[in-house]
Amino acid sequence: MLEEELAKGPVAHGWPDQRWTLARIKTLIGRRFHKSMTLSGISQMLRRHG
Repeated sequence: MLEEELAKGPVAHGWPDQRWTLARIKTLIGRRFHKSMTLSGISQMLRRHG
């Protein structure tokens, strides 16, 4: 489900440009899935999933 949200792009989630940052992904996870992750945890998850 996260991949679907990321595919929509940052602008669709309220950011002014098309760059995903770890901080933005962390905010998205919190808003959409009501979960909290560390930035390093998000980085590791993204690497595992390509």
